[in-house]
Amino acid sequence: MKCHEHKIVDVQKGSPCWLLGIRAGDVLLRINGKTIIDILDYRFEETGEELSLTVRHPDDTVSDYVVEKDEDEELGLVYAESLMDDYRSCRNRCIFCFIDQMPPGMRDTLYFKDDDTRLSFLQGNYVTLTNVSDEELERICYYKLSPINVSVHTTNPELRKRMLCNRFAGTILEKLNRLKEAGITMNGQIVLVKGVNDGEELERTIHDLTAYIPYMQSLSVVPVGLTKFREGLAELLPFEKEDAKDVLQRIRKWQGICMEYFQTRFVYPSDEWYLTADEEIPGEEDYEGYPQIENGVGMIRSLVKETEDCIAAAAGDDRVRNVSIATGMLAAPTIKMLCEKVREKFPNVNATVYAIRNDFFGERITVSGLLTGQDIMAQLKDKPLGERLILPANLLRSGEDVLLDDYHVPDIEKALNIPIRIGESTGRDFLDSLIE
Repeated sequence: MKCHEHKIVDVQKGSPCWLLGIRAGDVLLRINGKTIIDILDYRFEETGEELSLTVRHPDDTVSDYVVEKDEDEELGLVYAESLMDDYRSCRNRCIFCFIDQMPPGMRDTLYFKDDDTRLSFLQGNYVTLTNVSDEELERICYYKLSPINVSVHTTNPELRKRMLCNRFAGTILEKLNRLKEAGITMNGQIVLVKGVNDGEELERTIHDLTAYIPYMQSLSVVPVGLTKFREGLAELLPFEKEDAKDVLQRIRKWQGICMEYFQTRFVYPSDEWYLTADEEIPGEEDYEGYPQIENGVGMIRSLVKETEDCIAAAAGDDRVRNVSIATGMLAAPTIKMLCEKVREKFPNVNATVYAIRNDFFGERITVSGLLTGQDIMAQLKDKPLGERLILPANLLRSGEDVLLDDYHVPDIEKALNIPIRIGESTGRDFLDSLIE
């Protein structure tokens, strides 16, 4: 039987537990007399204004503490694993899985496939729910964990089994029903594969999922990502311009239906569809507050709107700046357009935009978030880069300065002999990165 004791690796200074004298090296045994299995138990039990904690110290003595705090204030304890438990790996073998398309020789963490509902609740990860036992589903409902982000892909049971290569994957609607009955809010995702779950199957899935409105708050449709490392995998085709137009037409149809019956568009295509179809990105109102911006839905519109607002509010002057920006092929035209708008207020601010071709994963991968250090260095070598090079933050590992291929920002600075600024995906930061 697994031991549910949790070693504390840090205590936030000034937190309730810090003030009681609990320190790194202590071990949490119980909260309110209850053994804590994982982060779900912990988050549930730490709410409230008065708690009891049982802690074992490094000298094996055990102390009981009474914690008094605000109801929603956190205890301040930090553990080695954010889940306070092992991460649960994915049991599927999806025909479109991006991790299966990774080249060999990369860091181990890039090959780990998670399908953990706890990460969905804590970090916004998408999960298929095939990895969820009835017991865990009941825990989610009992604790009222919301929102849960669900990778649906299709509501056709037999098709979902084939797409996920999992004979248990066909019960998605039953699990969504259980979450709906418990009042759990959800966001859905469809990874669209050409000739598999597009066309009428896409419309069937959207239709079926409208039954979960308003508990399912939004549904995104994103195209499958195909790298050049697909030897031995299912033969999948990329979406071309006319394919993207068809996808957009079907989604617009259902947005109209949903607006009529539910007063929400509900289903949203990711930005890639508009760029592939060579169609204009919709206005801000079409995104209804950007419920899935982290999934690439409305990211471009948000950046354009914020940048235009910041430019409009700026006084403008004759300062001289000469910078360069590296980005993915897909976003490059938008970035160039925004740089021209900046020049309307700051005529001496010159920004050269370099669209980096993804040689590492293959030219079909065009988003900036999957660029590598080696491609950036190879394609910018001996290019005029000005005073500094601006790189988008989404190509870095969260909270670190390392790219997918383990090159660090200082490595690129040294190779190109240029200082680098990391640009966040906000209009304010975009303008500042050019004119500061």
